[in-house]
This record gives sequence, structure tokens and C-alpha cells, in this order.
Amino acid sequence: MRKFLSVVAFSTMLVTAPAAAIAAETDEETFRQLELFGDIFERVRAQYVDEAADKDLIEAAINGMLQSLDPHSSYLNEESFRDMQVQTRGEFGGLGIEVTMEQGLVRVVSPIDETPAARAGLEAGDFITHLDGESVLGLTLSDAVDKMRGRVGSDIELTIRREGLEPFDVTVTRDVVRIRSVRNRVEGKAGYIRITTFNEQTMDGVEASMKSLREELGNEMIGLVLDLRRNPGGLLDQAVKVSDAFLDQGEIVSTRGRDADNAQRFNATKGDLAEGLPIVVLINGGSASASEIVAGALQDHKRAVVMGTESFGKGSVQTIMPISGHGALRLTTAKYYTPSGRSIQLTSITPDIVVEQAKVEIEERTQRVRERDLRNALSNEGVENRPEGEVEEEVEVSETTDVTDYQLARALDLLKGIATYTLRATN
Repeated sequence: MRKFLSVVAFSTMLVTAPAAAIAAETDEETFRQLELFGDIFERVRAQYVDEAADKDLIEAAINGMLQSLDPHSSYLNEESFRDMQVQTRGEFGGLGIEVTMEQGLVRVVSPIDETPAARAGLEAGDFITHLDGESVLGLTLSDAVDKMRGRVGSDIELTIRREGLEPFDVTVTRDVVRIRSVRNRVEGKAGYIRITTFNEQTMDGVEASMKSLREELGNEMIGLVLDLRRNPGGLLDQAVKVSDAFLDQGEIVSTRGRDADNAQRFNATKGDLAEGLPIVVLINGGSASASEIVAGALQDHKRAVVMGTESFGKGSVQTIMPISGHGALRLTTAKYYTPSGRSIQLTSITPDIVVEQAKVEIEERTQRVRERDLRNALSNEGVENRPEGEVEEEVEVSETTDVTDYQLARALDLLKGIATYTLRATN
């Protein structure tokens, strides 16, 4: 055990020795804390009621350290790392939900369109409290996700806690989740593009969609609706490319971390797929991360009108750092800033025109889940964090599957209004 501690301490010294500003007593205190960890590790190995594998204990300790930092940093073992790589390619097995961990429970950030979770009626903000009758309390996020995966065609029973309702069970049948990240259709004389996630196929899908819409509408096309609702995010490079597709110049997004010298800026290049036609971007509480980058860039450059409801507010950058033979480390390393310099961490993207989704049943009080509601969410300078556990509540009316998409209808009305005004102004 002493040999283990010596190796850890030596590794720490290798990292910190070049930093002359760090006082010797700080190194000494770090060593004492590492020795404390080693002592507790040894006592657990020797005295815990059941024998525990060293690998499991160390993984749990690593995850505990990372999860104490923020909700999005985590350790990916080799299996989880492989699964993540498969997901970014757009096809994987499971339920089809983006999740995070909050207060020991699994919280749904957003169900992905046309997946088992979406078909089963899961909603952004739902808490999953039990998996096949077993409580998720005490599980890491990785453990919970592993339990939700399984043989295609097999069922899993999820116990859901939703604001305003008694806990209820939902049976979801696992399936191969093939994410067609971009869909399009014609709405009258307007084009409609729906982006469900930002994976490796997204930009190709946007280009193909614009080509298809142009072929169908030609010069009669009056504008474009870009639907980013319930889009939990994904790859930064795809968000940058999609933003660039509708901008001719200017900054798209910047990232700033602990070291100012490592700040990055991503700029637009010449070329607008929509050729200057008006754009309406739809967002809601399920629009996070990469979705907010696109909405924020188009909003700041006044290239689009952002409509809908406030976005999720996840403005942090996670860097995947492969560790040879041990999976990877997902670590929050920076924050995103829109072209105007605003951070969306906790503050969200506020629509230019707020439009609640219209419903046709009885009014009920629902819980709006935002990044700022998550335990240990990164702060945003100048923004007061909300007390832990307190969440934003707004009055909505419950949605049925066969009602008109009110937000989309208002977006199309806006495009028609702009087209009418432009036509009159030119006559």
C-alpha cells in the first residue's frame, strides 16, 4: 500500500513541480490527503462487511471526485467509452434518452425523437427513480445507463416521478436506436428542418435537406424554420458547421477555460445555404449545449428570430481524454460564449419571441428543468445560483399527440408576415 501511495505522490510531484508558485506546504497537504485516501481504501478492503473489488472501489472514488465538480464530468470505463463512440456515429442500442444525475436520481434531459423512450411518453425533466423495481439511489450515472441498455427487444420497467403526478411505471422495449439527426419537409411555401441531435451525420443532413427544399419550392420559398426543440446537443464541430451554413461572416462561438491562452474562437466562412431568406429557430427547455450554440450564434448576428421557450442553459465544454487501457476521462474544461460574449451557462438562451406550446386539455403546473437546477452546476459570473432543489415552475397545459404544433404554427405565421411585408415594401 505504501508503494501505491509513493507512486501517487511521485506522479503528483511530477505534475506540480514546474509550477514554482505552488508553496511546499501545499504539496505537503496534498500528500497528507492522499495518505488519508490510502488509509480509508485499506480499511474498506480489510473490514467492509462484503469483499469489494479494488477496481470497483477505485472507479467509484474517481467518479465521486469528478461528480463533485459538476454534473457533466465523469469517468468512462472501456465499455462506456466504446458506447459513447458508437453514439456519436448515430446508431446504438438502448432507450433513446439523454440523461444526467441529480440528487441521486436519473433525470431526463431530453428523449430523442422516434426512439423507444419518446414513444413511451418520457419527457424532459422526468426523474427515473427505479429500474425494474430497483432504486437508482447509490448508482453512478454510468451504472444506471448500463442497466437501461440490454438485449434488443427486451423490456425494462422505469418508475417515473413527474411534477404534479403520482409516481408511475412505464415499460419501455429496448431497440436499436438509429438517430436520423436531420429531417425536413415543406410547410406551405416555407422550408422546415428538424435537427434532433448533433452527431457526425448532422451537417451532411442539413445540406441534403436544403437541397431537397430548394428543389421542391424553388424561388417560391419564403423562409426556413430550424427546429432545435428537445435537441440535447452533441458534437461541437457539427454545431459550428450548422451555424456557419447560415452565416457569411463573424464569430460563431468561443470557448474559454482556466488558461486564457487556450481560448478558442470559431468564425463563419462565406456562404449562406438559405441565401438570405428569413429564418426562425425554435427552442425549448430540452434544447441544450450544441443547440444553444446554434441558436445563440444566429440570434446574436440577427440572422434568425429565436422563438419558443427558454433553453436548458448548458454552456460548458466537455473534453474527452482517452486513457490508455482504462477508457477515458470526460472533463469540463471550458465554457461556451456566444458572439456577443454572453455565457449561456445557467442563464440559457432567451427567445426573441416567447411562445409556449399550446395545449388543449386542462391547465396544470409543470416543472421546468434547467442546467442551473442541477447539483454542482458550474457558476456563471454575475449570475446568482438558485438554491439547491429550487426549480422554476410555470403554468402550462398538457399536450396531446394529435394537436397542432402551436409553436411551429406561430413560426410559419411570422415567416408569412415577413414575406408579405417584404413584398409590399418592394411594390
